Amino acid sequence: MEFDLKQFETAPQWAFYHPVSQVYWIPVELIEANDYNPNVVAPPEMRLLELSIRQDGFTQPIVVWLRQDERFEVVDGFHRFQVGKKLGLTHLPCVVVNRHEQDRNDRIASTVRHNRARGKHQIQEMSKIVLELKRRNWSDAKIAKNLGMDPDEVLRLSQVGGLADLFKDRNFSEAWK
Repeated sequence: MEFDLKQFETAPQWAFYHPVSQVYWIPVELIEANDYNPNVVAPPEMRLLELSIRQDGFTQPIVVWLRQDERFEVVDGFHRFQVGKKLGLTHLPCVVVNRHEQDRNDRIASTVRHNRARGKHQIQEMSKIVLELKRRNWSDAKIAKNLGMDPDEVLRLSQVGGLADLFKDRNFSEAWK
């Protein structure tokens, strides 16, 4: 199905609760990678992914988020997105997950949920995400709930990134010098 923004806007309401029911072929130039994905794929697995897409085609759509600027940001499927671009495809199969959210925090949380449900994350990168969400005023409880963590994991990841970073803009008494 060729992508048309008007078609997306008129999709039935139930489709937004089950994005896989609406796969759109979105032009590659309208899709952008996110800058916070903590997932890494080793070169042998990337070659295997490329072979899979060459041999079998896309068996899973890329999960994207429609931003206010009418561009799409990859939430899940960054590596499929990379392979599609490398192969010179002009359109990629995508499902759109946001309904009314536009906040970066919601996009980050969605990416982490997708990735954590199936694999591993790099600790340092997860720490950066937790610290960013804290800086964006998400509570530890909200981070834990939205990223599928327990409170101890949020605390540990906050510490990995360095407590100094969280308190760098604070004023302390002379006793701290």
